[in-house]
Formats: sequence, structure tokens, C-alpha cells
Amino acid sequence: MTEPNLPGWRHVYSGKVRDLYVPDTLPEGGRAERMLVVASDRVSAFDHVLSPGIDGKGELLTTLSLWWFDRLAGADGGRRIPNHLAADHVLGADDEAASLIPDAVAGRAMVVRGLDMQPIECVVRGYLTGSGWAEYREHGTVCGIPLVAGLTDGDRLPEPIFTPAFKAPLGEHDENISFERTAELVGAERAAELREVSLEIYARAADAARARGLILADTKFEFGLDEAGVLTLADEVLTPDSSRYWDAAAWETGTTPAERMASFDKQIVRDWLAAAWPDRAGEPPALPADVVARTAARYRELLARLTA
Repeated sequence: MTEPNLPGWRHVYSGKVRDLYVPDTLPEGGRAERMLVVASDRVSAFDHVLSPGIDGKGELLTTLSLWWFDRLAGADGGRRIPNHLAADHVLGADDEAASLIPDAVAGRAMVVRGLDMQPIECVVRGYLTGSGWAEYREHGTVCGIPLVAGLTDGDRLPEPIFTPAFKAPLGEHDENISFERTAELVGAERAAELREVSLEIYARAADAARARGLILADTKFEFGLDEAGVLTLADEVLTPDSSRYWDAAAWETGTTPAERMASFDKQIVRDWLAAAWPDRAGEPPALPADVVARTAARYRELLARLTA
């Protein structure tokens, strides 16, 4: 769902899920002080955008991101983590901010500040699963970080780990990289700051999720630098598109990985696609209606449980 013609805005980029706009008065090549980030209903898996989309997903992702931005800005009692929201677009935005968002994308758009984005996906893992579990089985490591022996799929790690990735162009797979490689890309001081802030955000979010009967298994963040050089949280944050959420009660009582990892993210889509498209050749098949409906229901349930 892309709106190339939004009044007052000019479309400049589309990612797997989000579309980016700048003011239509901005000269070509100029730096935008404000931008419009629109979350679509598109869903991606295995580096492919799938069809159909998940109805209402864009609004849910935006609502949840705004809720987390608000908490991380100090509403949870922790220190303020700067974010990319424009000063007049905060949770419960005023009329001025609302007037900047065209009606066609109301509820699923954010007015944000322009940033110098860092080329790093800041991944934090608190539990062993997914690609990390596959690597651990073979090498006893996750993204090259040695772990204790004897862990199983879905286990909680002794402590959360920072496993950065280099952001790939659309359609390509992000590349897991070492902390040392991160330091080469952005500088040692900036790499240390990215790691510190990412681990702090994960810890605060995991505590909030746990209080609501949820486990935040892993997540990823993106950061940019504002004009003053301040590291700033950007894009989406702690949504079911960028994070794995599990039901805490199921994790405690489950005896198999599937029982333990009762997910509130797009794992339903991943599991169906892995079975229906095992060779990953050509274009992915269309998602069946029941997969779309079940995924939408899990997204809605996550939003309700977190924000109640």
C-alpha cells in the first residue's frame, strides 16, 4: 500500500513495510527538516514482500511505536532516549501535528526529524531462537559470540547479547557482523554507544513486557544522528515486525519449542512460508486468508496486552 501522491508531501523511498516522504516544497537534494514515515499493511518474510498484506497492520505498528517512544522518552521512569519524532508529533499529537498528516494515511504515519542514519541494525537477543539457534547448534556461538553449552531452542540466554548487522539494500539480506566490524564502520566510540543504548532499551522493554505476561525474546533498533550529533532512536521500535514476543505462561509450561514460543509476531507467516515455499525459488506464494487473519489477530492481541 503506497500513496505516491500525498498532498504536501513527495514520495522518496519505499522499504519492505514503510514509505518515506519529504515536503513537496523541498528542493531536489535538499536536507529535509521534517519527513513523513508511513507504515503500510505490507508484510515481509525471508527478505520478500508478500501478498496480500495484513489488514490494519500499518496503524497497529504506528500506534505501538508511538507508545514505546513515549515510554522510552521517560514515561517509564527511565532516562530519556531521544527519538526521531518531530517536536509537534508526540503520543496524543496536537492539532498542528495532525494537520501535517494527510487523511489517507491518518493513524499510520509519523512526522519525524531528518537524521543521518547509521548503517547498523542494532539487534539484541535475550533468548536463543531463529538464526541464532541454527548457528549455536553448529558452532556453539551466536553471531560469533561463544555461549555456554547445553542450551536448547527457546532458552533464555545468561544475559542479553548485542549482535549487530550491516543494513542491506532492499531485497538483500542484512549481514551479521562482529562488534569489531561495527567499530570499523562507525568508529569505536559510536559502536560502544550503540551497544550500550540498545542493551538498555531492551532491558527496559523486556521488564515492561514481563509485567504484562509477555517475553521479549529479541528485537532490533535503528539509530541516526541529529544535527547536533546526538544519537537518536528512529524508524519503528519494539513492534511485532521488529521483535519476537512470546507468551510468558506458555514459555514457562511448554515442553517443546513450538509450545514455549507462542508468538505475537509474524512467526505464523514465517512458519507457513517455510513449509509452502521450501526452495525459496522464484516469487513467494500468496498468503492464505487464514494465515492473514491469524497474524492480524495476534498483532491486535499484542497491542492490547502491552498498552492496557
